[in-house]
Amino acid sequence: MRKSVWTSILLVLFAALIIEVSSLFQYFYAIKGLKSEASLRAEGELENTRIQISDVLDQAEAALRNNLWIARWCLDHPDSLEAVTRRIIEDNPVVVGSTVALVPGYYKRNPLLAPYSYRNLDTGEILTKSLATPEYDYPSHEWFSKALTREPGCWSEPYVDEGGGEMLMTTFSMPVKDDSGKTAAILTVDVSLDWLTSMFGDVKVYPSAFSVMASSSGRIMVCPVQSFVMKKTIQDIIDSLEDKAAFDTLSRDMLSGKSGSRLVRYKGKKEYVYFAPVERTGWSMSIVIPEDEIYSDIRKLGWRVRLLQLLGLFMLFFIIRFVARNQLKYNNLTEKKNLMENELKIASDIQMSMIPSSQSPFSDRHDFDMAAALFPAREVGGDLYDYFIRAGKLFFCIGDVSGKGVPASLVMAVTRSLFRTVSSHEDSPGRIVQIMNNSMSEMNKNSLFVTFFCGILDLATGQLRYCNAGHNTPVFLSATKHLLDVVPNLPLGVVYDMSFQEQEIMMYDDDAIFLYTDGLTEAENKDHDLFGEKRMMSVLSTRRTAEDLIETMKTNVNDFVGQAPQSDDLTMLFIHYLNGDLPRSNVPHIVLRNEVSQVSRLAGFVEGVAQECGMDPSTEMGINLALEEIVTNVIMYAYPKGTEGFAEIKVRFNDGAVDFEVLDSGKPFDPTAMPEVDISLGAEERKIGGLGIHLARKIMDAISYERKNDKNILTLTKKLNNHGN
Repeated sequence: MRKSVWTSILLVLFAALIIEVSSLFQYFYAIKGLKSEASLRAEGELENTRIQISDVLDQAEAALRNNLWIARWCLDHPDSLEAVTRRIIEDNPVVVGSTVALVPGYYKRNPLLAPYSYRNLDTGEILTKSLATPEYDYPSHEWFSKALTREPGCWSEPYVDEGGGEMLMTTFSMPVKDDSGKTAAILTVDVSLDWLTSMFGDVKVYPSAFSVMASSSGRIMVCPVQSFVMKKTIQDIIDSLEDKAAFDTLSRDMLSGKSGSRLVRYKGKKEYVYFAPVERTGWSMSIVIPEDEIYSDIRKLGWRVRLLQLLGLFMLFFIIRFVARNQLKYNNLTEKKNLMENELKIASDIQMSMIPSSQSPFSDRHDFDMAAALFPAREVGGDLYDYFIRAGKLFFCIGDVSGKGVPASLVMAVTRSLFRTVSSHEDSPGRIVQIMNNSMSEMNKNSLFVTFFCGILDLATGQLRYCNAGHNTPVFLSATKHLLDVVPNLPLGVVYDMSFQEQEIMMYDDDAIFLYTDGLTEAENKDHDLFGEKRMMSVLSTRRTAEDLIETMKTNVNDFVGQAPQSDDLTMLFIHYLNGDLPRSNVPHIVLRNEVSQVSRLAGFVEGVAQECGMDPSTEMGINLALEEIVTNVIMYAYPKGTEGFAEIKVRFNDGAVDFEVLDSGKPFDPTAMPEVDISLGAEERKIGGLGIHLARKIMDAISYERKNDKNILTLTKKLNNHGN
């Protein structure tokens, strides 16, 4: 017990040290952050003010330059000079006054001439007066004398224009030269500075912060102390302070056009001064922020944090004591087990979050209904599914990683990420699977492979392109249900640079496709019986909504398995196509690739049709023979050698007869145009070809052909009451 007490005290002291060090670090970075925030606020306000001032100055300069040529022209018409000044004010709201002041003696008969127009700020009326009076003496003003030698123009020091505009203003002046190049007059525009006080003087980056603006000579233009405005200079204020050295440096930097910040002491308190120049004018803006105001919040919280830390240390001491007295009750095996279960739970949550929602993922769409479900056998598993819509097409996939547990889950995550990455820019299922296979083959050090099915459904046309990589064959549901025709490609990750064949089928309104992993058909009960394909097909016999079908299938599996543990991951994906713009596929149909091996699929298809319409065996055999002859001709001759093609067969029942439509997109060919074959001649005497259509004519009751939408359509009709043929 004594040892545990000392251990607790040492741990508390160590914790106190850690907390204190971390608090110091937090305090340091908090101070640094608050200082940075204050700088950003002040610099932002200075920049915003500079832009607004520059905008006003730019407008005033543009107004003057745009009218300079008119003033030059009016030198020969001095009575028109007043109209020039009025025009400048009328066209430019930022200009409050303007004059054309002639150089003394330029006109011998009128030595001084300076018509001045100005805007009455109270009424907005434009008034006119003459500045050529002994009292005003315009040649002595800075705006006149300074501009005589500065051809590009210049801004004057701010001043109160007594006898002129009667307001605080600044003036931009430019010389007006006559045709001989001689300076004849000075053209000016006046800008009122009253708006500076309301714009810059009211800036409040912090409650106690204030703004100061000084002219190029250091005269105060904006200041919270109104008695200082245009009556005091920065130097006058500095002379009354104790810390003159710091303020002298600040004053020099401001009046020399620099920008930056300085920490100064004023009346025993620290103040941050942020300053920046206003180009062209020589003015300098500054914002003063008390240091206490920047850090006030964090300093107020400081003692509260200390109190909470102290309370936390006391609590920590008692908690450690409690843990120390009870630590012998726990052993490493329990801790490891809990840790593993927790990690597996997190891994399971992460894995399930990687796949899309399982229920009604696109509830706002009406052209298809889909649902999916994934039930891992352990906390994490190797099954996956995914789907998304891009460019009007539904991209979907389902896969099953060999193996179980954590390794399989990691491969599952890689597979799903690869599918999303590749399919985001690739529109071919074959290419998607090939690129994924190459990537997984290169990194497959543990020899894990993935059975995978990838499909792309064009929601507008119903075209379904797909590629199967060793996965369970999906079930296709139309008027009948049957396993989808798939090419037995290898799974992903087995052979690098493997070529994967892409296939295609048309889906019509109310058609559906059901995809699953082997965890469904291989689900075992306690007697080790399998759920099997037959039970799966039985559940699929009744049409339901996608969500109901998935739920019903899972319920049937659970009822079959009972109390037996789940032996493998189980994943299902159901897509029900509901495009009302396309014809409802209420007739049996099958699509065959142009490969001779595909002909063997006809027997099962015809058998299903025969069972549905009650056809006798001899008629069924004859129809199968006729279709084999026609389809074989399509496979062998309709498409150029080496070209992929398809033959589609649709069945329609009509009043005691059944029609078989054989469609292909090959070259145009009308087999009904072939002449009758004379079978009485020997093989050497007969022309090659024609026996297939001859046999079909003998078996079927009617045959017709048409070429429509670039497709050959051959219709073979058999009456169901002709049982003897």
